[in-house]
Amino acid sequence: MTAGRQALGAHGEALVARWYEEQGYTVLARNWGVAEGELDLVLGRDRLVVVCEVKTRSTDRFGSPLEAVTALKQRRIRRLTALWLSASGHGPCQIRFDVAAVLRGQLDVVEDAF
Repeated sequence: MTAGRQALGAHGEALVARWYEEQGYTVLARNWGVAEGELDLVLGRDRLVVVCEVKTRSTDRFGSPLEAVTALKQRRIRRLTALWLSASGHGPCQIRFDVAAVLRGQLDVVEDAF
């Protein structure tokens, strides 16, 4: 991955994290990873844990950022979430999976996306 793409992705994740914090969430993990993959953002509010996949694009030339979260990607995120919950020692909670798309600086958060 090029430095430009890394910077674009980091900018998108920061924008999304800020949006969640403005909504009253706390960032529990950022770019949490294991050999099987990575979770972009894990957020909490009360007994709710939100796992958010962030897709940042500078153009929609190859489709919407939201379209990049395929069924295969969703299954991977669910498996990684189980690993995160086990590793974090987080108690009983409700889990929600969101997808955030950042396209040309515009943010679109889809709550309960899958």
